[in-house]
Amino acid sequence: MTDDVKTAQGPDRRAVLGAGVGGAVLAAAGLPLLGAATAAAATPVAGSGAGRVPDAAWHRYVQAPSGRTVRPVRIVRSAGDVTRPDALLRPGGQVTVLRRPEPPAPPRWPDGTTAEGSTTHAGNNGGDGRPRTYDARHAVDGDLDTFWNDDTERSFPDTLTVTVPEALALSGLTVVSDTDGVPTDFTVDAWVDSDWRKVAAVTGNSAVQRAVRFDAPVSTARVRITVTSTQDLGQGVFTRINEVWPEAVDPVVAPSVTLDFGKVVVGHPKVDFASASGNNPGVRLAFSETLQFLTDRSDFTRNDQAGGASKGTDQYAVPAGGAEWTDRKGYASGGDKVYADGLHGFRYVKITLDALPSDAPAAQPWGTVAVDAVSLDFTAYLGTPESYRGWFLCSDEELNRYWYGASYTNELVVDTFREDDVDPRGAFSASLDGKLVLHDGAKRDRDPYVGDVAVAGRTLYLTHDDAAEAARNVLADLAEHQRADGWIPPASINQYTLPLFDYPLWWVTCSWDYVLYTGDKDYAERYHPQLVKVLDTWYPSVTDDAGLLSKGLNGTSGYGDYAFLGRTGRITYYNANYVQALKDAARMAEHVGHDADAERWRERADKVAQAVNTHLWDEAAGAYLDSATGAVRHAQDGNAIAITSGVAGAERAASALAHLDATTKLRYGNAFMDNDTLFGGASQRVYAFTSYPEFVARFESGLADSAIDQIKRTYGWMDSHDPGITHWEGIGPNGSLYEGAYTSMAHGWSTGVLPALTHQLLGARPTSPGYAAWEVRPFTGSVRWARGELPTPHGPLRVEWEREGDTFTLTVRAPRGTRGAVALPTDGGRGATVRSGGRTLWRDGRPAASGVRLDSGRVTVSALAPGTHRFTLTREG
Repeated sequence: MTDDVKTAQGPDRRAVLGAGVGGAVLAAAGLPLLGAATAAAATPVAGSGAGRVPDAAWHRYVQAPSGRTVRPVRIVRSAGDVTRPDALLRPGGQVTVLRRPEPPAPPRWPDGTTAEGSTTHAGNNGGDGRPRTYDARHAVDGDLDTFWNDDTERSFPDTLTVTVPEALALSGLTVVSDTDGVPTDFTVDAWVDSDWRKVAAVTGNSAVQRAVRFDAPVSTARVRITVTSTQDLGQGVFTRINEVWPEAVDPVVAPSVTLDFGKVVVGHPKVDFASASGNNPGVRLAFSETLQFLTDRSDFTRNDQAGGASKGTDQYAVPAGGAEWTDRKGYASGGDKVYADGLHGFRYVKITLDALPSDAPAAQPWGTVAVDAVSLDFTAYLGTPESYRGWFLCSDEELNRYWYGASYTNELVVDTFREDDVDPRGAFSASLDGKLVLHDGAKRDRDPYVGDVAVAGRTLYLTHDDAAEAARNVLADLAEHQRADGWIPPASINQYTLPLFDYPLWWVTCSWDYVLYTGDKDYAERYHPQLVKVLDTWYPSVTDDAGLLSKGLNGTSGYGDYAFLGRTGRITYYNANYVQALKDAARMAEHVGHDADAERWRERADKVAQAVNTHLWDEAAGAYLDSATGAVRHAQDGNAIAITSGVAGAERAASALAHLDATTKLRYGNAFMDNDTLFGGASQRVYAFTSYPEFVARFESGLADSAIDQIKRTYGWMDSHDPGITHWEGIGPNGSLYEGAYTSMAHGWSTGVLPALTHQLLGARPTSPGYAAWEVRPFTGSVRWARGELPTPHGPLRVEWEREGDTFTLTVRAPRGTRGAVALPTDGGRGATVRSGGRTLWRDGRPAASGVRLDSGRVTVSALAPGTHRFTLTREG
């Protein structure tokens, strides 16, 4: 690896617990001291003895580049006439040269030749805003920029018949297709002796220019191409044929080099061209997060969504003297030629000496180009070891990788909101322009969705809380665009009008999260009116006579949700989320002195929870229904959030989790539905977004090893498959990319493994705004030790624990200005002795000191003051 992409390492620059820490006391108003923390108590315990790991050990898991200039790490492949492709990995020395001869003029059909398609797509304004038609005649007009497009999407066969005025002797032909819509399987028939005779068959084609040689030469006046399959690159599955030539013409392989940056990166690509021939040779760049979807076009371009004409690649016409080109959005010639899309999220880039026919003469698909270097100007948050303000480490190597993979995934989406690289479908907003935000994905949609912030925000607060403004900017902006009836938009897309039913609830929860982690009281006060309006005006307008949210009321039948699912009526997910939002709103209202609002919302949360248990529990399945109407199914989202929001008691929580175990378990995670009655393949789809609350539910239900198993199946699959490290938007059947090339492979909403490991496995979390109060309640499972720091406005909260035989040791270092509690895993306190600072706190099943109690089967010590506290729990018998 080059210096720019290797794992950053270096000396630990953070304060660590040392022998000089002392004087911390366990004290509270009216409670005696439980003993001063000693130097020994301050010594890190995780990984003690021979297996002890130094604090800086977590640095090796950090994935971000060490600087803003990122270079490729290897050459995947080269094709055609390419000299010294490896020189691209060593800038400033030798250069890589791509050569391509000028192609001869293609063969033409005789005058009077006609073509007829089985169907023809209606004309429109095409990808460039200019009127276009898609008649079959385009396949024989000699213009590579026009094409025949059938009108039966995903329906085959499609036929194209070419008729000449007089019989021709043909030994083959050439099919030139569009870069999206390449016919993969087709046959060629010739009209001979008053009947169709098959003369060729092609399967598995991926070439845009495919020479087809006949089994034997024929003399014919008609040939018919029958297409039975085409490529699916997410732009509509149609047959598209630009030209048919009356000879088999093998293409001259376009010289290309495919580079690997080692992991997904995001920013503006840069190419240093040393020189070029004098004919304006074109260079086209295609980007992809995976090799599977790396073709001659990018796996996603904003230009496609905006109706552009780039055919999925970024293009540049290289001047004879060379140039240093930074890929930025816009046209480089004449306002309609040689287009570049700008910022990209990708792992692989394919550089090809080629140009669109429509770009001539501004760019030509032949000539010579010498390239000195390729790099990327990394635009996202740069998460080096020095920038981390919270970290995590445990005895399980896999969990460590997933935690830092989540952090890096999230860093890729913390970026500046810029008009040139956000979703072109009406997402630009002057109110966000130039601000730091949390986008949903690195490559797309690059728009701040509040549902994504629900997970990505927590990940950010636990790793780089100095960038918490990225979440605040999004939340505040959406609040400022609240609709008159109280509904809050999910994102800026479609000028803040995309109708989602669940995302206003996520705005409430995300707002509380932001206040809880940062202590920003001003935000809570400023946006309390929006909180009141969304909970007391809009959601009551979609509430039925049972007190449950019911999608379809008040004109909401067409509203979507996080997965644009066709769910209507009483849905457990919406209502469990409603309970959580009401509880979170009450805590935020109470924080700023609106006690009456808080009391009203808590009462409503209790009523909604009761209604969910009355109307949406399926006794036969032992789980919550996805919907009260229609086919019977049970969803991960509703069941998991019913548990985490407190709707489900312990018995129902255990039953629901057992049902999910029995019906949704896959080798790549847990599916988000237990059957396919909602849509085909639903029981094979995994969302890390909805898996996160299930992880939490399993930990909190005392099923730590079950949670860890689900984490390892979900994130282990993503970690071990291309592109590696980063976390996918969704996983489809058999572990595939659930939306093909369109799938985002670095998506902030999929990073829930990080807060789950910090809050549940390590066990530390805030319990009042700004960590004024905190709790440490570890769910250890089979993990032997864990340690970490949580960034707080008061300084780091340091936690470490270790299990060794019958002894469990927990050390907490709390910053000034905070108080907290620890809850030790004691199996109901039976046969356990707890000591701290030389004092016995628990023995023989009962407390031995003030401020100690049994809570939910754990020995809990409250009112811990700032400083270092060490607890040793010994199990006997």
